[in-house]
Amino acid sequence: MTDTFKTGIPSVDRYLAKGYDEVRGFSSRFSATICGHLLRRQSELGIRGSVAEIGTFEGRFFIALGLALDEGELAYGFDLFAWPGSQVLERLLANADAHGLARDRFTPRSFDTGKLTAGDFSSLTGGAPLRFIHIDGDHSLDALTQDLRLAQASLHPHGLICIDDMLHPAFPFLVVAVQDYLKRNPEMRLICVIDREDIVQGPKFLICRFEAVKLYETDLMESFKAQHLAIGGDALGHVCVVLTPYPRLGDV
Repeated sequence: MTDTFKTGIPSVDRYLAKGYDEVRGFSSRFSATICGHLLRRQSELGIRGSVAEIGTFEGRFFIALGLALDEGELAYGFDLFAWPGSQVLERLLANADAHGLARDRFTPRSFDTGKLTAGDFSSLTGGAPLRFIHIDGDHSLDALTQDLRLAQASLHPHGLICIDDMLHPAFPFLVVAVQDYLKRNPEMRLICVIDREDIVQGPKFLICRFEAVKLYETDLMESFKAQHLAIGGDALGHVCVVLTPYPRLGDV
């Protein structure tokens, strides 16, 4: 990536350059940069609200989200903090301390989201609409369906849902849950596919309400021209943005 491939938020860009890879996790720096940029764009557009992550682990992606927030906004991290051992929460807290995310800017939530109602989730995330929700929890169809239900119920009208490990070879049918969700909720759109860096750091889908697409679509294509696959993606009747580290098509 070139020096121009940045979020535009100094604290986030410092963390991504020197720290992100030191925190154990599976989200790519490529996707974190794009999502950080989107959080900055939301702030510039006056879209306010806290953020939430389902499947926080030791905080790699979560810290980037938290560092991107404005004054008065919080990051809520949901995880059982039990895998692969009992020290996950302690490592999350240590990582946040090491990389400048103040303790009063985030709240870990040790809950199984599969057992929460939409009201429970809203209460646990401050009761106000969330502007960005990252889903990286239990990689099963039922769990993802439930997490999408919780996310949509708490989403800001102009907010974004980001789903990890889409089209990942280790979870080849997880995308079916997203397809079913989009068919049941035609007001929602797949706006962008963020491609993988390698097999460990899987692709992400970005979803928002139809009326919010115009706030992000052109900006993504223009801000990441060098990463934009111009042909786009076939997304249930419309074309979504595709961002990839090396945009190209095979020779024909």
